[in-house]
Amino acid sequence: MSAVKPTIGERSFDVCNIVILTVMSLIFIIPFLSVLATSFISAEESMRRGAFVLIPEKIDFGAYDMLLNRGMIIYNAYKVTIFRVVVGTFLNLLFTATLAYGLARRTLPGRNALVLIIFLTMIFHGGLIPTYMLIDNLGLKDTLWVLIIPSLVSAWNLFIMRNFFLTLPEELEESGVMDGASPAVILWKIVVPLSMPAIATIGLFYAVYHWNDWFNASIYINSQSKLPIQVVMRNILLTGLLQDETQVDLIRDPPPAATLKSAVVVISTLPILFVYPFIQKYFVKGMLVGSVKG
Repeated sequence: MSAVKPTIGERSFDVCNIVILTVMSLIFIIPFLSVLATSFISAEESMRRGAFVLIPEKIDFGAYDMLLNRGMIIYNAYKVTIFRVVVGTFLNLLFTATLAYGLARRTLPGRNALVLIIFLTMIFHGGLIPTYMLIDNLGLKDTLWVLIIPSLVSAWNLFIMRNFFLTLPEELEESGVMDGASPAVILWKIVVPLSMPAIATIGLFYAVYHWNDWFNASIYINSQSKLPIQVVMRNILLTGLLQDETQVDLIRDPPPAATLKSAVVVISTLPILFVYPFIQKYFVKGMLVGSVKG
């Protein structure tokens, strides 16, 4: 049986789709390629050709040498960011899972009132000034814990995980109770292993939040050695200078500001850029986790 040949309209539709998708791909890729190319140009080439180029005439590693080999600000910033992502995500999952499990128990007294109170935090907020005063009075200001403790539980992620727990059969927990298991044992031995898709997705949301967030650090952190990579990148993008207290040697021919800015964007973006293709599917999956029951 011969295959059905596509009609002229179908072939025209396919060609239009390919052209449109190609143009859109170039629109998204060209800015990144421009930033990457600009990070390799010298001061002389920048003066001749302008701030942004697509193909450098000669590759110059002056900006990367200044950022990575002269001073420790980038390395310290990465250490802070990695600490925040790893420790923060672990504590986020620990507190979110335990609270969500408690709110998912229908026998919990005052469960509906607690759910309502947590939901109100998604609508109303105390504001920046009261939050700053609270952080200062708690002694968290200018510490790494100020980047983790105030955001231990996200109400949105809490409700997603709670709704996922509600979809689990109650018979599984009843069997654990009959075997003499405590609520903590039921949570970590029965509920958590069955909820790994939801936990992995929520953990991914928390990790991405910690990696991208810069606002809290810019407000509550004063020490240069405690700033995450996002704040360091923002400061360089705003000033065009590397403000490193440990950098004592003078640079004869410093790279232009545009080159330095482009280099710091590349350095701070590459790790998440390599990881993102492997975790992208979990973002789509995560929007459906826990959406069956309310």
